[in-house]
Amino acid sequence: MADRSGQTFEIPKSSSLVADVFSTLQGNNETNREKVMEIPLSDISDFPNHPFKVKMDDEMHSMVGSIKQYGILVPGLVRPKDGGGYEMVSGHRRKTASALAELNTMPCIIRNLTDNEAVIIMVDSNLQREKILPSEKAFAYKMKMDAMRLQQGTRTDLTSAPLGQKLNGKTSRELLSEESPDSHSQIQRYIRLTELIPQLLDMVDNAVVRDKENQQIALRPAVELSYLSQEQQSELLEEIVAEDRTPSHDQAIKMRKLSEDGQLNESVIHSIMREEKPNQVEHFKMRRDRISRFFAPDTPAQKIEETIVKALELLRQRERSRNGEAR
Repeated sequence: MADRSGQTFEIPKSSSLVADVFSTLQGNNETNREKVMEIPLSDISDFPNHPFKVKMDDEMHSMVGSIKQYGILVPGLVRPKDGGGYEMVSGHRRKTASALAELNTMPCIIRNLTDNEAVIIMVDSNLQREKILPSEKAFAYKMKMDAMRLQQGTRTDLTSAPLGQKLNGKTSRELLSEESPDSHSQIQRYIRLTELIPQLLDMVDNAVVRDKENQQIALRPAVELSYLSQEQQSELLEEIVAEDRTPSHDQAIKMRKLSEDGQLNESVIHSIMREEKPNQVEHFKMRRDRISRFFAPDTPAQKIEETIVKALELLRQRERSRNGEAR
């Protein structure tokens, strides 16, 4: 491991610790050994449009503790910027954890990479993580497929069903699936999610993390909704908020078909969303401003519901007690 003096040392490419960042793309003319240098965190900028979120979760706190105790075991990967400094390719979480651990530098491999090479390595190094949100996969897969096609000198629509010209006898999506944890059809579904407005895409993430305090939309209906126009999606969002319900897969399919036929508008969306879904639980709605004085402004809806139910149970017990005394 490098010391904090700025001196460099070399690690063989065969090292298992850094195998992920030492992967060499075809046609990359590099020597058999690469240097690792301690680089000031202030000199490292984030990757443009980085699709993976750096969360302040338990894993981040654990990483900070590990870095304080052992230092950074796996160097980051950066590439030089034309105007000076470096751009992070792999290691955004390690960079954040280093800053939280009050370090000023982090060890990094410096590699000259084209834009397309950098995108491919950035995506591959993050797709190996266990917990990845649908929104992260959506934009990561789209970025990588775009880079693969540009690298091959082709460029076609990345989100339509026909995925264009074949490379080496396979489509870009098929080549991408060979190096990814998802099938080519699942990759297509994820890429479609990039057509959703941010609020609907957040609901898809909510379904994966099982965020019961916020609206959730499953992947398959979300894919159907991605074919709606931005205006239609905004109208649907208003309906979801007003009715406190999200569309089923069948309802999403129906809206997509009507949208393609030019027959979907606000009133039609309202009518579809008012349809009773199988096994649908009836909801009781109350304006929040009627009970706001009883709760703090940031009280979650689930907590409000639980408190109201407990209060009603207590009220019922008192009424029964009074009725018994009256007898």
